[in-house]
Amino acid sequence: NYNQSCGLDSPVSCCTLDHIPLVSKCGTLPPESCFFSLICSLGSFMVILVGLLRYAHVLERVGPSLLNTLGLAAGWLCAAGLTMVGNFQVDHAKVLHYIGAGVAFPTSMLFVFLQSVLTYRAAKTRGHYWTGHLRSILTAMAFVTLVFSILLLALTSLGGVFFIQESFVLQHVAALCEWVFIIDVLVFYGTFTFEFGAISTDTFLVLLRASRAPKSHKGDDSLPGTEGLPML
Repeated sequence: NYNQSCGLDSPVSCCTLDHIPLVSKCGTLPPESCFFSLICSLGSFMVILVGLLRYAHVLERVGPSLLNTLGLAAGWLCAAGLTMVGNFQVDHAKVLHYIGAGVAFPTSMLFVFLQSVLTYRAAKTRGHYWTGHLRSILTAMAFVTLVFSILLLALTSLGGVFFIQESFVLQHVAALCEWVFIIDVLVFYGTFTFEFGAISTDTFLVLLRASRAPKSHKGDDSLPGTEGLPML
């Protein structure tokens, strides 16, 4: 239906508020819904895994940090929301789908923002700072596209009542912003390959020690960078 332009003589099923070409609309009917659920479930698992590895890496390089803990929590909340989005399609369980989207999108934005800040805090070489610059650009792009997507969808609901022809354009621009946001976040996750190449068994030992004794970072057992905790 979307091969045809949105004009006054377009089919009813083309440009309506229920047929905006958003990401969720790609997985409303089988067999697409099966692949949509599978991809979202696998994606949520990867978000949990990447978030844990990133948490361990920052813990090893910087030491205990509130921002690092918040980043881990944001990533895992995003994974929970993504699971709901994938398993409750918008045409069959709209409320649960929107709850999942309301959790996944803001927390993914918070996750990339916190990871950008942590990149600068853990930076020691010029390459680390360049990685921070790249992530800052991706974070800014994600924020802009997310805000535009939300605003345009809000205007679309009004546009369908007051100015129908303009709302067609707003619908597609909102969908475009949502797609760009998701691709941007996926590219951001890809930048973790720079740090994950340096992960070793020592990283997991630091994570294991922190999980067993989260409050005993004093004396000889202290990690590098813990002297900055009072300032934080």
